[in-house]
Amino acid sequence: MIKKILISQPQPTGKNPYSELVENYNIQVDFKKFFDIEPINAKEFKNQKINIEEFSGIIFTSRTAIDHFFGLMEQLKISVPNTMKYFCANEKIALYLQKYIVYRKRKIFFGENNTNDSLIETIEKYKNEPMLLPGPEGSKSTLYNKLKKNKFNVTAIGIYKIVSSDLKDIDIDSFDMVVFFSPWGVKALLDNFPEFNNNTALIASVGNETAKAIKKAGLNIDIKLNPKKHSSMQAAIIDYIESNMKATKNA
Repeated sequence: MIKKILISQPQPTGKNPYSELVENYNIQVDFKKFFDIEPINAKEFKNQKINIEEFSGIIFTSRTAIDHFFGLMEQLKISVPNTMKYFCANEKIALYLQKYIVYRKRKIFFGENNTNDSLIETIEKYKNEPMLLPGPEGSKSTLYNKLKKNKFNVTAIGIYKIVSSDLKDIDIDSFDMVVFFSPWGVKALLDNFPEFNNNTALIASVGNETAKAIKKAGLNIDIKLNPKKHSSMQAAIIDYIESNMKATKNA
């Protein structure tokens, strides 16, 4: 029986997105920030030997990448050419570019359904042009691997670090379920609790990258958010609870 759930995200401001679990199922839901995002310094960026003017396009998959990229450009006093093309995972990320550039005067493209395949289709016309893919230091994403496999002219650059939080104040054995939203959340938990396994708690996962990290760690996924079936992780957890209650009743 699920009585206590750990959400690997900071405590939300405003309404608790898991309020139905608390109110209707008497489940305690705790939040904890599992990792921090830190900028790399100017020397670390320069060591990558990247000349922005040699690239005709930049691929952004998150607002975090946009913030850290333009933050570095400002710190290093590097001007991004006005001719630069921007390829974004979705429209929300594309619109976020307005924080740093004059949106209507730039060539901006975005994927239609927030998937790697949709973004790749958007870039296809320009696959031979040199593209930058900013992201976490030392990480090669599934998107990057797909682009390279399909012979896109893409270079990954690290513009921020992901550092595991100290989670030692958590009594991990007291939780019946842990919900992961990113591969770094999985890494953070195992950095703090290397003995964690499926006997410790049920595991819920959001996103394909997260699911791959969980499986790579030798763990099983008990609940995986299916956007076609569930509107939220709370809905997926409720579906799991209801299915188990029904199975128990019919046993």
